[in-house]
Amino acid sequence: MKRNLLAAALAVASVAAVQPAVAQDLTGTLKKITETKTIVVGYRESSVPFSYLDNNQKPIGYHMDMCNKVVDAVKAKLKMPNLNVQLQPVTSANRIPLLQNGTIDMECGSTTNSVARQEQVSFANSTFITSVKVVVKKSSGIKSLADLDGQPIATTSGTTSVQLIKQNEKGANINFKEIYGKDHAESFLLVANDRAKAFVMDDILIAGLVAQSKNPDEFMFLPEILRTEPYGIMLRKDDPQFKALLDETVNSMIKSGEAEKLYTKWFMSKIPPKDVNLNFPMSPLLKEAFANPNDKGVK
Repeated sequence: MKRNLLAAALAVASVAAVQPAVAQDLTGTLKKITETKTIVVGYRESSVPFSYLDNNQKPIGYHMDMCNKVVDAVKAKLKMPNLNVQLQPVTSANRIPLLQNGTIDMECGSTTNSVARQEQVSFANSTFITSVKVVVKKSSGIKSLADLDGQPIATTSGTTSVQLIKQNEKGANINFKEIYGKDHAESFLLVANDRAKAFVMDDILIAGLVAQSKNPDEFMFLPEILRTEPYGIMLRKDDPQFKALLDETVNSMIKSGEAEKLYTKWFMSKIPPKDVNLNFPMSPLLKEAFANPNDKGVK
């Protein structure tokens, strides 16, 4: 009997000794989450259909659905089913600083994975590929980038899309005035209200704004494609444990077909709050990214 009691005591002591070691092995974001018992998800308020507010001011969207899967994976890995999930709105201007200073743990918006940004943050494997384009009113008479010479152009604070105009052959020698919106919705409104002649941004974000505008037929894209860019969930730099968990979650969704189902839900079906259908088929570039998952950034 004494031997059995001794063996049981040693077993309990062994488990107790192992558990702290497991906790000590955690680093970066996962360690922070265990200590605070909270994961903070950064979201955008008007990045349709990736991350935006519905009629109840609840953040929804393609990337919000994916990030919810990441949260589930964190809960499972850390064995914390009652983990507190906090939602934090971010903008183009503050998303990177808020990630770096620990205010948010991941950003689930519409952020381009670029080589320049990889100097400051990291990205999970790509979940979307977009093209940077220019939207104008059909009545503006503007047919190409060359027609933007001397015109006011809307751009969102904290983004770099407008700089791509100068890198295009037709836009290299033109001059224009930049007018800044605090978010994509405000930037688009500058064009809708004739305060700006054009808005430069990712085509899918513009398509979402146009679809939900009062008169969608008023707008058109200019023919030039300024650049193609990958999107990914953004996380802190040099955090291999959390990065591995994000990549594993995204890859699992791609392999199971869940990512494609989410794409159909948000890009090829009616979405709230106005039940509009973006009718935005999956591009060959995104199909390739799903076939060969990667986190390569655009230069």
